[in-house]
Amino acid sequence: MRINREQSFSEVQGPHAGSLLLAHPRLLDPNFCRTVTLLSVHSEREGSVGVILNRAMGQTLGEYDPDLATSTLASVPLFLGGPVATDQLILVAWKWSAEEGTFKLYFGIDDEKAQSIFEEDTAFQFRGFLGHAGWTEGQLDAELNQGSWVLSGCLAALKGEPSEINWYDLLCQERPELGFLANAPDDTSLN
Repeated sequence: MRINREQSFSEVQGPHAGSLLLAHPRLLDPNFCRTVTLLSVHSEREGSVGVILNRAMGQTLGEYDPDLATSTLASVPLFLGGPVATDQLILVAWKWSAEEGTFKLYFGIDDEKAQSIFEEDTAFQFRGFLGHAGWTEGQLDAELNQGSWVLSGCLAALKGEPSEINWYDLLCQERPELGFLANAPDDTSLN
């Protein structure tokens, strides 16, 4: 996908593969509270699929799957990708190039394809996800219209280390006025 470097995705397009969904501070569903979700598929007629990027499990693929312990993917970090099918491993690879204005995304690849990508281009970032987030036909669009999510095109956040994807920083970058709400305690009665 090609990006106009002068504008963010959210200024010019709706949700699409490669968009980031930032949970609005009022979204208190424990499955998505304070999450950053990468969309891999979005269709108004067929629904949407993505993975949560900021729920690290503190484990690598090599630790999770003994078959991958000696592979080039052994050190790939593992994340809780969402509340759907948490027993399924999803391998994802992406590469953000600011110079070219492109974002390349491979989603749901098998370990052989992942190893091939790794060997061909070390600029790709790899992540493993247990489970995913999913929305039925029209559901994500309705949630966006209700204000449950803030749409972001800040793909530069994906070029760093996994621990650097910060919900608060991305939210404040996209919508600075939400910083105050984002700092509120989860239980306001304790305030």
